[in-house]
Amino acid sequence: MAGLVSVFGCYRNFKPVRIQRVAFLRLTGASTRAMATEEKNRWRAKGLPCIAPLVSSVNETTVPITTEIHGHVPAWLSGSLYRNGPGKFEFGTQTYNHWFDGMALLHKFKIKGNQVTYKSHFLRSDSYKANSEHNRITASEFGTLAMPDPCKNFFQRFLTRFVMPKPTDNASVHFVKYKGDYYVSTETNLMHRVDLETLMSKEKVDWSKFIAVNGATAHPHYDPDGTAYNMGNSYTKKGAFYNIIRVPPEKTGPEDSLQEAKVVCSIPSANKNKPSYYHSFAMSENYVVFIEQPLKLDLLQILTGKLRGRALNTCIYWDPHQETVLHVVNKHTGKPSAVKYQARPLSFFHQINAFEEDGFLMVDLCCLDDGRVMNNFLIQNLRKSGEALDEVYNEMCFAFPRRFVLPLHVDENTPYGQNLNTRHCSLATAMKMSKDVVFCTHEDLHGDDLREYGGLEFPQINYARYNTRPYRYFYACGFRHLVGDSLIKMDLQGKKFKVWYQPDFYPSEPIFVPSPGAVDEDDGVILSVVITPIQVRDQL
Repeated sequence: MAGLVSVFGCYRNFKPVRIQRVAFLRLTGASTRAMATEEKNRWRAKGLPCIAPLVSSVNETTVPITTEIHGHVPAWLSGSLYRNGPGKFEFGTQTYNHWFDGMALLHKFKIKGNQVTYKSHFLRSDSYKANSEHNRITASEFGTLAMPDPCKNFFQRFLTRFVMPKPTDNASVHFVKYKGDYYVSTETNLMHRVDLETLMSKEKVDWSKFIAVNGATAHPHYDPDGTAYNMGNSYTKKGAFYNIIRVPPEKTGPEDSLQEAKVVCSIPSANKNKPSYYHSFAMSENYVVFIEQPLKLDLLQILTGKLRGRALNTCIYWDPHQETVLHVVNKHTGKPSAVKYQARPLSFFHQINAFEEDGFLMVDLCCLDDGRVMNNFLIQNLRKSGEALDEVYNEMCFAFPRRFVLPLHVDENTPYGQNLNTRHCSLATAMKMSKDVVFCTHEDLHGDDLREYGGLEFPQINYARYNTRPYRYFYACGFRHLVGDSLIKMDLQGKKFKVWYQPDFYPSEPIFVPSPGAVDEDDGVILSVVITPIQVRDQL
């Protein structure tokens, strides 16, 4: 059974205080550590605790501090855990509107022996520096449109509404790796190469200087040799395109960053002016799978957003009348499949895994049945309390793990109207509807008992050994709140799961670290940063 490392960031009297403790726990059975009070109202929340302090600005901790250890640190566990996320939500009297807007705060937990130290550092992005210099929000973010400089006259302020906002370099989403270097990334074309010792930016890197893309995801995939794959959009006179990017594993020189990056394949958007939003994609040993979901970007609204006084998040909309399309592309040749795999409308943020077996491509995703989830993370929602908070939560759509089974060998001889999925015990279906369309229905990778925990998101696997391969386990956060409030270990054999939960503790995505020489897939520990809006208890 996998263990758990919980790194606690504590708030006392609703003020940020320093990391105080690290606890090493075990994932326990869902039936033994579940909340007894949840049984009385399994489907709708009532009396959710306020989490407003979790979206309050904090101070950086630039000098490492020693944490207090509760439990046992495995002797073999040595290294650093790096995390990234929003840490500052206002400048002067102006505040951000969305959780995704906060200034990037980089965290480092260094584990050695039986000691864990912690430090953090705000990314000195151009956005952060300009905001700090003017003591107001000068750079637009996902959910916040920067207002014109009040020192300018009326005519000058009016003219600024006709200037396209610059893409943000507030790289607050994730740490990523290219050619041995580590970057912090968001979803624009700008990243920062980071010094892992100081957490300071060494260089701002622009994807568009190397390949014709206007952005890239913060969730690349990696081959065993270090080759990285990512996806990014481009916008041309012919419309919008989804581009699969390949970055080689080796540098050509000491100053190399994204040199030799290539676009492997460009997929035209079904609607050239309204491409799909996407946060990640799937990859198997031989294929990249891009999921074109009916969560759409209205490019005209984005272009006129500043003139209309509207931020980017208001230009994304859910179209339940559009089907989902899974595009399969050979990542070695760049050739897309002639078959379009369609499914009913869904939205997703994170894939779990994808692998090929017996002529089929399995694609596992955390799926939602609508695309309204982004507005759940408006700051005003996250800071609500009482019945208002319950109402936001109870209107949410939850993510659940699902598997699509795509038959890879479909041709003119493939029969119409019958299930092409011949895998034993698989409940997913795939039916040829026309010459180049296969309609797929999913198999749930869970039982009804997962609904008690609000579904799950932020899935992670034993990536080094099981990415692009058949696997049994994955780890994720349960969502009995607007943010993750439990850790879940999912066993796909029997669709069982185990849960770690403590009231008023909110974990980040779990990172699996295998034990040295591990044979079993789940032999290792889980690292998760857990924060709380209350004073840390003496006992966990």
